[in-house]
Amino acid sequence: MQREPYLIEVVASTVHSCVEAEIGGAERIELCSALGAAGITPSSGLLEVVKRHISIPVYVMIRPREGDFTYSESEIDVMKREIDLLGASGADGFVFGILKPDYTVDTEMTRQLVTYCGTIPVTFHRAIDCSRNLIESVKEIAACGCERILTSGGKNSGPEGREMILAMHEAAEGKILIMPGGGVKPETFDEMYHPAIKEYHLSGRKPKPSPTPSTLFDMDWAETSREAIARVAFRKQG
Repeated sequence: MQREPYLIEVVASTVHSCVEAEIGGAERIELCSALGAAGITPSSGLLEVVKRHISIPVYVMIRPREGDFTYSESEIDVMKREIDLLGASGADGFVFGILKPDYTVDTEMTRQLVTYCGTIPVTFHRAIDCSRNLIESVKEIAACGCERILTSGGKNSGPEGREMILAMHEAAEGKILIMPGGGVKPETFDEMYHPAIKEYHLSGRKPKPSPTPSTLFDMDWAETSREAIARVAFRKQG
């Protein structure tokens, strides 16, 4: 059975992973560093080299530190400077999320940063999953001018939060895209898929043991696999 068309976004932190993602069938990259900490802002040098090696759009994470999503005035200043530098380095979009201490969306700061990004589109990331009312948050984020929301439906993974994700899609009323992410893998994609959802987010990573192990540090890491991405891209055919 032919499925409705959908776009695959791959989160990646290295040039190699970005190349593998495009070969596998990804149509957009979310670029960040420190994936083990849920991602922080990557360097402009990484973005510039990635852009030389792939042709698909690259959205860049703007997150000045690990930890929560409530930021000080100086951290907002850092985020603006990162937008300046990464925009000049070729970012096709930005990804960020800001909450208040009461677990509601900081609409004032979100709107301010969206405006600061100018014509470069914005994805509001999984900070929304920490908000206390996901449906209300969807409406608030849409009103701030964001292009899409990345979400696991408030659960540990997208497949677990599928029903809430679909409710968020309905609440969006076509004003903002809802993109499932978190735990979306080739082996879980069928349970996550819904014809109303047009974009999906995953990493498709496989462990990469280090050839130079150390007893002092964990030297292993993970890279996106073209085969993993292709398994999800192939499902477009039914």
